[in-house]
Amino acid sequence: MSPIARTPVDRARLAGAVLLAALALLAGCHSRRHDRDNRHVTPTQLYTVAHKAMVNNDYEYAVRQYELLTSRFPFSDEARQARLDLIYVYYRKGEKETATDAADQFLREYPTHPRVDYAWYMKGLIDFERQPYRVERWLGVDMARRPPSSALESINAFRVVVERYPKSIYAHDALRRMTYERNRLAEYEINVARYYVKRGAWLAAAQRAQHVLEQYDGAPAVREALEILIDCDHRLGLEEQARKVEQVYRANYPEAPAPERSRHWWTFWRR
Repeated sequence: MSPIARTPVDRARLAGAVLLAALALLAGCHSRRHDRDNRHVTPTQLYTVAHKAMVNNDYEYAVRQYELLTSRFPFSDEARQARLDLIYVYYRKGEKETATDAADQFLREYPTHPRVDYAWYMKGLIDFERQPYRVERWLGVDMARRPPSSALESINAFRVVVERYPKSIYAHDALRRMTYERNRLAEYEINVARYYVKRGAWLAAAQRAQHVLEQYDGAPAVREALEILIDCDHRLGLEEQARKVEQVYRANYPEAPAPERSRHWWTFWRR
């Protein structure tokens, strides 16, 4: 056989090697051409492309373009806006931790930015949505009986928006969500207090009720907190303190019937 003769298998391998080499060459040319194009792109052009991708819900491409913009032009106005947009893009991608980190970074680097209220609002919204329990809500589970994780962080972020930026377009929604979270926390404390009452742990129940009065003034659960506190003070023999709490109760709920002491099946003969 001639030294230059090739079997069909050899020819196929050679053709494959040539094809791979050609593809690699083309990829290299494309990459170099892409790099040359990027060298001449402006921050405005990069931002326009990224923002368009965000509006079109192409979040993966938007993230790449925003990150390219912030790395190549970190001190431009467009980069500052890109960092703000990235909070929303990460949030919509479902990357809640990354979105929170982006918000925290923005607040550290641009504490006086005109749209800093948005970063605070998104922090509150992300924590607010960490506890949706959609399936449990659909099944009718009382969400106030669940330990409210992330609720305090959400309240604190929303409070910043409401108190520091009352004219913000996000202030009204932040207040509504903050009120909801406060009411839920108060109701959770009442559920714990009820648990202690059922077991005759009067001091522990009184402490929970007192906490509601001190931390969640104005919440619907305040009325029951007063009722529990009156009951527990009587049980503990604190008659003078119970009388003072009853006066507060009467002043705030004049039409309500007198609060009754709790009873258990093993103490049915007692009042």
